[in-house]
Amino acid sequence: MLYKMILLFTLFPLIELYLLIVLGTRIGAGYTVLIVAVTGVLGAALTRSQGLGILQRIKRESEYGNIPGDEILQGLLILIGGALLLTPGLISDVAGFVLVLPVTRIMLVNWLKNRGIQYLQVRGYWGS
Repeated sequence: MLYKMILLFTLFPLIELYLLIVLGTRIGAGYTVLIVAVTGVLGAALTRSQGLGILQRIKRESEYGNIPGDEILQGLLILIGGALLLTPGLISDVAGFVLVLPVTRIMLVNWLKNRGIQYLQVRGYWGS
């Protein structure tokens, strides 16, 4: 686990930095900074609107007495996606948009739920 964390916090930023340098040499530093700034602003706006929508759905489901499991998972993905979008970099921006955009986020929630059920079934915690 420690090695995975070291890789995550050293290798990932180095790859992001390398890609930004390559992009900067290809299109210019000004345009590269502009891309990073625009994706940050657009990402923050999208994260805010999607997050508020999820909060409303959590409230509505709770008022009806339902457990808002999917909505909570979507809210977590939006939070992670928003953090990635505010982080300068190309890979983090793509990952952030995948987590924040509704179509890909819902597909990811369904995939995570299926993986969780499979995990529990293999260990005998979920019905056959």
